Amino acid sequence: MALFHLTVTQVQRSAGQSAIASAAYRAGERLYSERYGEYSDYTHKGGVICSDILLPPQAPPEYQDRQALWNAVEEVERHKDAQLAYSFDIALQNEFSLEENIALARQFLLEQFVSRGMVVDFAVHQPDKEDGGIPNPHFHVLCPIRPILESGKWGYKQRRVYRLDEDGNRILDEKGKPLFDAVPTTDWGRPETLEAWRETWAKMCNAKFEEKGLPCRIDHRSYLRQGLDLLPTVHEGPAVRQMEARGIATDKGELNRWIKATNALLKELRQKVKALFGWLNEVREELSKPQAPALADLLSAYYGARNAGAWSSKGKVGNLQKFADTVNYLTEQKLYTVDDLEARVTSHSDAMDDLKRSMDKKKSRMKELDGLLEQAERYQELKPIHTQLNAIHRKGQREKFKAAHEGELRQFYMARRKLEPHFTPEGKLPLSKWRTERGKLQQAYQEDYAKYKPIRDDLMKLYQVKSTVDTARRRQEQAHTQRRDRDMER
Repeated sequence: MALFHLTVTQVQRSAGQSAIASAAYRAGERLYSERYGEYSDYTHKGGVICSDILLPPQAPPEYQDRQALWNAVEEVERHKDAQLAYSFDIALQNEFSLEENIALARQFLLEQFVSRGMVVDFAVHQPDKEDGGIPNPHFHVLCPIRPILESGKWGYKQRRVYRLDEDGNRILDEKGKPLFDAVPTTDWGRPETLEAWRETWAKMCNAKFEEKGLPCRIDHRSYLRQGLDLLPTVHEGPAVRQMEARGIATDKGELNRWIKATNALLKELRQKVKALFGWLNEVREELSKPQAPALADLLSAYYGARNAGAWSSKGKVGNLQKFADTVNYLTEQKLYTVDDLEARVTSHSDAMDDLKRSMDKKKSRMKELDGLLEQAERYQELKPIHTQLNAIHRKGQREKFKAAHEGELRQFYMARRKLEPHFTPEGKLPLSKWRTERGKLQQAYQEDYAKYKPIRDDLMKLYQVKSTVDTARRRQEQAHTQRRDRDMER
């Protein structure tokens, strides 16, 4: 299931955190801290697929070593409550292969972080799911907060911007010291930058989904900003997930299960409400249309009029039987209004026209093939006479032979002329091919006719009903006109 998760926190000494320990945990390595004189050993940690350090051009090459990099960060950050690094936690997609996920993460970090001059230490995690649960591929990113200058040395995280009066002089406080504001030297910590990163990561994943022909998409915006009436889940973190995987229920796990169940119920309710409103709109539109006369009413009026004029009981019973048979037929065909009847007549007429054109085309080709086969038979039958003629070289005998076989030779020449475009380079005719094509056309023609006949028969019934209905409608219109004329005379 495609999902979006991209959060950032800070690694801070004030929270008892260490840059060396954080890097060792994410990379699954054993690193030595020069500041604290101890090792942080996470080599036993599972699920670390790969890790790497990406440096901007101005960074010293020795920072490619993880231990050297983070000891340098610990050294330059001297304050006891210093902010050491940005820590990103970003979800990868189960729909992509591991190689595709790693390549996408690397591309994102190079384009969005390293291009800004940031040092990036990232590690891809995919914890094993022994219970067959859904995999949770993700990657962690650590970036020093302090930028690296073009000289390769660490720069300042903040710079002073002195407050000035109208004359451009520094404003002093009550102790005579100039007032200033501490302004970050980079835009890395700005909410707008984080929002841009979140949006860019979502777009890159969605582009990959589209490239792979997958319908799923992710959105970096909250449910509220997307206009979705859903409850967001809370981030569980590795400790909670490990406890849940071992079957230990946690408060966060229980809350997320309740939220997911609630969202599923809300989604189902919204779909039902949407379907209900859709149905109501359809009913409203249908009721707003002029209602076509019911066929049963028109047929009842027609046969009622016939019965009124019938002289015998037999005629009346016959009319009632025809009425019942016609209504039963229309009910079986699900035809209830004049519009239904006319639509069916039109569709049957169109289907018959299509089949008729197809049958006529096959029939025309079969006739053409029959003519060719007939000419070929005549050609083969009379060819010996033409061969005999060519064998006579004396003029007198040749003229005498031609006179005796004038009719046969005329038929031979006519057959040869008609067959001439069909001879192969070897002087043969494709008789077998013609007979095979003729057989297939005959079979296809019979299949078309098998479809054509029931439509034609049904159409004849429909025409009879239509004639009856048209008569009933004309009578109704005449009666309405007469009533109107009488009302006007009054």
